[in-house]
Amino acid sequence: MNSINKSIAESLCRIVGEDFVIEDLDKKQSYLYDQVMETVRPAANENSIVVKPSCTDEISKIMRLANDNAVPVVVRGGGTGLSGGAIPVRESIVMSMERLNNILEVDRANMVAVLEPGVTLADIIEEMDNHQGIWFPAHPGDEGAHIGGMAATNAGGSRAVKHGVMRKHIQGMEVVLANGEVVNLGGKLVKDNAGYNLMNLIIGSDGTLAVITKVILRLYPEEKYSGTIIASFESLTDASAACLEIIASGSVPLAVEYQDRDLWRGTARMVGRKWQLEKGDADIMIIVSEPDEEKFYSTCRRIYEVCKKNKACEQYFAGKKSEQADLLKIRSQMYEFSRQRTSHAFDMAVPVGQIAAFLGDLRKLFAKYDTTTNITAHVADGNIHNDILLINGKTAPYVEELKTEMYALCFSYGGTITGEHGVGKLRRKDLTKQKSETELALMRGIKHTFDPKGILNPDTLLESTCLV
Repeated sequence: MNSINKSIAESLCRIVGEDFVIEDLDKKQSYLYDQVMETVRPAANENSIVVKPSCTDEISKIMRLANDNAVPVVVRGGGTGLSGGAIPVRESIVMSMERLNNILEVDRANMVAVLEPGVTLADIIEEMDNHQGIWFPAHPGDEGAHIGGMAATNAGGSRAVKHGVMRKHIQGMEVVLANGEVVNLGGKLVKDNAGYNLMNLIIGSDGTLAVITKVILRLYPEEKYSGTIIASFESLTDASAACLEIIASGSVPLAVEYQDRDLWRGTARMVGRKWQLEKGDADIMIIVSEPDEEKFYSTCRRIYEVCKKNKACEQYFAGKKSEQADLLKIRSQMYEFSRQRTSHAFDMAVPVGQIAAFLGDLRKLFAKYDTTTNITAHVADGNIHNDILLINGKTAPYVEELKTEMYALCFSYGGTITGEHGVGKLRRKDLTKQKSETELALMRGIKHTFDPKGILNPDTLLESTCLV
């Protein structure tokens, strides 16, 4: 691996212009970290240089320069990631995609949008307001997240229960390989069965295989009617049973969210809202979205009856947009509410039918260490967010031991260490607990084929090799 010398810095300035190369530490500090909490995030290499290309051609030239000189490149999107993928732990070229922020086309005939990688989720939502009858229904992250980053991490989010993760929504890509070559994968086609699906290797690869420069995003008919139901139960077992029965009935909600009662209440206080439920001990939020009014209300009635059948203590319906926004605000700000008392945060996933039993055993495991864990779960898709709490403001001495036992418990239920945040740099060593040596060897072979010198986001997902 080579350092970024004066010659390389000058070459970057010639490619993108001096105004779009940042070497000053104070100015580049905000580009060196993502949203991983400070207690666990790896240290960024402050000798890294930030570069802001404006087009695919500039990215191609940057990659050729980096490859020829064996300099690592870390692609940065909106910086909203929670696995450390955008942190340059070696002296690197940090390639910010913020200038590639154009929505190039909204193709109603083919129901796709063609986007540059720096387009944010908020940009997509705003643009869809200009196109009556079509929308992008998924919400796979913070609204400041870039579409390139959401693709590179195969982002999920609460709406995955109905609409799936990012992989489901991407039909095509333009990418730049480590050697600077530009490749187009997929397209506007609904069907394309010609050879290996290289695009799906790049989706979820954390920027280790290629630089995403365009995304062809699938669009859908708009679901005009929406509402939110919150329901309380005596136990998570009852709440989970209700969720499973709702899905089995054919009424697939947009999202089904569980949080511990103190998280709902505490976050509500923090954002100046009120949590409406008082009875019971396990609260779920069910968001319903349908294309026509009759189906919407029949779905809401069915959900209400299923919850009642499964011993719901209390139910509340939010039909007005303002009421729905208040509830969504409470859910979306949970991480901000809990992060100050948290040392480690996780996003394991288990099969949906096992979630109640898994969470029961998870609480027992934490009790063995005389501690508790905050739990938020996308109940209907099996994705669990829990944490290890700080003790008197410090990381607990049993963290690694507890984490090992926690993952072992997850695997015993057929689960995974990460349902949506990705491996990144944070869970690279943990991946070896889940994957066999055969699987890891196949992954290393794929990485070497795409990136022989190992310059793309080293120390991410897999251990780094080459960097000659």
